Amino acid sequence: MSKERNRITPFANEADALVIGGLSIENRVDRISIYGSLDITRDREGLAYAERLKSLIDDIVAAMKGEHLPEAISITPPEQISNPFADDGGS
Repeated sequence: MSKERNRITPFANEADALVIGGLSIENRVDRISIYGSLDITRDREGLAYAERLKSLIDDIVAAMKGEHLPEAISITPPEQISNPFADDGGS
């Protein structure tokens, strides 16, 4: 395993990110985004991945239990805009 940052503070900012194997975890103030794929193999490396993932989930749950939570939140998809650096053929 490569040296990777081991911790994020869940919901603390819009900048922190963490990688566990092939999983990418992105910190947001209103959600934690987890995407990718992770094989937890039955070996030491798999155990290390499982422990890091469990630690992350434990931190997320602890942060959420300490708050008054709404029933659900709405997540607005990002607005797509034209690439200002794209070559549009004119000049």
